[in-house]
Amino acid sequence: MTERRSSSLRSVAILSRGDAATRRNATPQNSRFVQVFEELAAVGVEAHPAIYDESFADEVREQLLAVDGVLVWVNPIQDGRNRSSLDALLREVAGRGVWVSAHPDIILKMGTKEVLYRTRSMGWGSDTALYQTAEAMRAELPARLATGPRVIKRSRGNGGQGVWKVEKLPTSPMIRVLDATKDASEELTLDDFLRRCADYFEDGSVIDQPYQARLGEGVVRCYMAGDRCAGFGHHKVKALVDSPAARSEAGPRRYSSNADPRFQRLRRLMEDEWTPQLTSLLNIARGDLPMIWDADFMLGPVQTDGSDSYVLGEINVSSVHPYPDEAPAEIAKRIVDRLQRKL
Repeated sequence: MTERRSSSLRSVAILSRGDAATRRNATPQNSRFVQVFEELAAVGVEAHPAIYDESFADEVREQLLAVDGVLVWVNPIQDGRNRSSLDALLREVAGRGVWVSAHPDIILKMGTKEVLYRTRSMGWGSDTALYQTAEAMRAELPARLATGPRVIKRSRGNGGQGVWKVEKLPTSPMIRVLDATKDASEELTLDDFLRRCADYFEDGSVIDQPYQARLGEGVVRCYMAGDRCAGFGHHKVKALVDSPAARSEAGPRRYSSNADPRFQRLRRLMEDEWTPQLTSLLNIARGDLPMIWDADFMLGPVQTDGSDSYVLGEINVSSVHPYPDEAPAEIAKRIVDRLQRKL
């Protein structure tokens, strides 16, 4: 078994995907996480890049067993590959005493779209359904479409993969579907659409949410380091937006600190109410929350006092990047706290 160094300096690996050449040449300075490396150094944590690929997994395993913790930035689906082999490796090293963030079991609890169903009773929730089989989706979706447009999401994915806006046509048995990664909608039969979703049931479920009419006004992303807000991102989106005027306003995400006055109500909700409720509902220990995760919110109906309501669209845990400039310092502080509890 690989032994950890007998130094008082705490050490972590920052793990991301790459090939053998990337692994050979990796340094903190040429990493896309250079700010995290710098902030960790500033608080006395020694950090090393750990480039992962299935072809040299044994080498990565030995590297991880020699550090106190590992921070993981790997998408659930990337270049046609999933995380099944990596997650098995991370469970193994965690079982041998290495702290892993985010642990694969925590990702399964809060980082898949099923969290939208499991937390539907919370203040960020909506009329959300869960389909475990294509047969259940065929039986239940038509009645929900009769109430208005719906958004269909596969349980695991990123970059809009497997996300659709679906609506009933008023004078036709067909349905209109809009793929979140495409610009134009299509008209299909329900059976044709179900065939497109068939693969989603092979490794998970499908979530069904009501479409939010204010989506064209933008999406607010709240970045969290553990249970503390680390900043915000806001942008107007094209995905699933039909209005040409609203689509023309789409642009890059604009980042801001956790002091952004526009989002202080959302910050209070996340820190004081929603994150404690989330950990309670999902049986997640506070110390097991990921060192960096985010929650995407759409604007819901305006409340009676004139304030906005927020509807959760997804939680990102596997590979949160980029993030506000202020986030790495908050991440580093949370890592020190977590390692002090571990050691």
